[in-house]
Order: sequence, then structure tokens, then C-alpha cells
Amino acid sequence: MYLNTYQIISLRQKVDLKEKAAEWFHNKWNVSKEAYLTCMSNYIRGYTEYGWYLCLYNDQIIGGLGVIENDFHDRKDLTPNICAVYVEQEHRCKGIAGKLLNMAVEDLRQKNISPVYLITNNKNFYERYGWEFLTMVHDEGEPTVSRMYIHY
Repeated sequence: MYLNTYQIISLRQKVDLKEKAAEWFHNKWNVSKEAYLTCMSNYIRGYTEYGWYLCLYNDQIIGGLGVIENDFHDRKDLTPNICAVYVEQEHRCKGIAGKLLNMAVEDLRQKNISPVYLITNNKNFYERYGWEFLTMVHDEGEPTVSRMYIHY
């Protein structure tokens, strides 16, 4: 399997990557770098256990995801949420997203944080990693809806 050449880490393991990670996520999702920095700093300092997880390849960030209170939807009671799941195109189909998801869920479970939620418009991808469709949620401030999944 290809994952032997990849390193899956929590941002707490390499706090010096915080600025680089915030910029990387900003470039992928067009959410402000400052918003990412705030969430990452709160995690690194231990103000929250909602973490940030990265996949490194040759010391470059090629994948990642975060855990936040709410991923811009109207169901504020369904928390925490996996967010910003992304793997660079040339590194896809190698199990990286699954490893990141599993690491985040297990890390939260060890801290007695369960279940975990995520929103997406992808069908069938997350089911491979133990996620179950829960409901449709309205995107915050938008007329559109997204699929919400749950992982126990």
C-alpha cells in the first residue's frame, strides 16, 4: 500500500506547520486564513479538542481536514463537524482521506467526543469509512441543502 510513504499527523505533533496549514486550507476552500489560524491555535493551546489533521508527503501538505463546532449549516445541535476534507488530486485514490477521517474520529473518541458529523454532497464516499447518512441540512444563509453524515 502507498501509505508507507505518507505521514498522517495531528497538528499538535508539528505545531510549526500551523501557518503553512492555514494557508493551504485557505487556498483549497476560500475561507479566511485567519479563521483557520484561530481554530488551529485554539486546538494547539488545548482550548478545544477539535483538532486538525494533515497528510505530509516529502514534508509537503497534500491532504488534511479539521474538526469544528459547526460547518456552516442550520443544525447547531449536531456537533462537532469534520470540515475542509481535501486531498491533492495527484494523491487521491490511495486511502489518504480515509486515514485522515479515521484518525480524527478515533482521536475524538478517545476524548469521549462521539458521535461526529460532516456535511457533503458526495454520495457513497464516506460510507466506505463507516459514516452513515443522517439527514439533509440547510446551508447557513443559503437556500441549498447538503447531506449530513454521522459517525459513532
